Amino acid sequence: MKLTKRYLLKTLSKAAAIALFSTTATFSVADGISAKLDAWLMENSLGSHATGQENWDEIVAAAKEEGEVSVYTASGRIAKLVDHFEALYPGIKLTVYDLGSVKTIEKTVREQDAGIFTTDVITTGNSGQVIYELLGKNRIFNYVPSHYVDRIPSENRDPLLVRVNEAMVFFYNTEVHPDGAPISNVWELTQEKYRGRVGIKNPMSSGSSLMGLATLVQNPEEMAAAYKRLTGEDIILGDGVPDAGYEFVRRMLANDIVIYKSGSKLVDASGKAGQDDALIVMGSMTYISRNESKGNVNAILSDLDPVSRLVFPTFMSIGAHAPNPNAAKVLIAYLLGSTDINLDTKLEKPYIEGASFDLLQGLAPYHDAGSVSPRNDVPLPQGGEIWDEMKGWNVSAKFMWEQGPKLRDFWNIHASQ
Repeated sequence: MKLTKRYLLKTLSKAAAIALFSTTATFSVADGISAKLDAWLMENSLGSHATGQENWDEIVAAAKEEGEVSVYTASGRIAKLVDHFEALYPGIKLTVYDLGSVKTIEKTVREQDAGIFTTDVITTGNSGQVIYELLGKNRIFNYVPSHYVDRIPSENRDPLLVRVNEAMVFFYNTEVHPDGAPISNVWELTQEKYRGRVGIKNPMSSGSSLMGLATLVQNPEEMAAAYKRLTGEDIILGDGVPDAGYEFVRRMLANDIVIYKSGSKLVDASGKAGQDDALIVMGSMTYISRNESKGNVNAILSDLDPVSRLVFPTFMSIGAHAPNPNAAKVLIAYLLGSTDINLDTKLEKPYIEGASFDLLQGLAPYHDAGSVSPRNDVPLPQGGEIWDEMKGWNVSAKFMWEQGPKLRDFWNIHASQ
């Protein structure tokens, strides 16, 4: 049972996997691979030419011959890995382009449409666009190092490898609310008491924020039921609002939600010490680490009705015609962490230093209570058990692809009113 519990903690549940990749059964990579691209795929054993058989020493040697690797990323923490990666793989220079989730996808599409193929690894969330716009149109290709396959459940490597599973949560300030959680139902945030007292990173520029909202919107029946549990009444929808999920977004905007450009400034607005009237914010769960690094006093609203944890995957893949495909494979393996780790491995803070860093490798900056490795053999970080304690919903790639533009339009219309 110990292994089973850890397995559940470290991966999405079966039901969550179905929700996340609800289109897996019907999803397929788009036709139209050119002869040139097919030759590149064959040369590098990717796409339909992947065999599952690899000589890792040869791949590393070829990567050092290439001499460099670049990554487009939605996470600035990748930059913390440069020195460590280059020390572990001398001769391979790592260049990190910290673009954010929306710009990572936009830049990839714009460059490839212009016939420019400069990046090797692409890692970002925005599940709908990643699965359908990038993977589905042969702009990226899935790659799972063969020596990690048995360590990663299929839902975390098919149709695309997950680098880390993350979540959006609601934070509150423990100094302002010393008696614990100030609310127990998400609909309370739409009430007059919290007018102008709720924050979010702009979902028009933040894929994680948009996915967080979409995960609420995609569950309208549960949202309506939660409203009735709070008020005792059936929800009344605004003009032109299709369901309770969209109604929640409308009411948050009507209640003067505060919109931030920066995720770190957002969570400081809730968690910075010494405030008299801090906000409640919806932000990336990984920012709980700022309690330790920046002296914040945030806590997570871990028992909200109807949900506390809005889970989304951050994927990683190899870009089409990547100029350094072997170095890309090496970097992806590095981002998964050392194969020397198992569930009994003792890891000590700070994880991004010393022996723990050497074992976690690319997982080190994300080994916190707000992230979960795609592997089933990595021990939990300190505080990681909170994932098991919170009810979670998982973003649907299909919903994001089909409803994401509608949700963006809905936000823009009601934000201007």
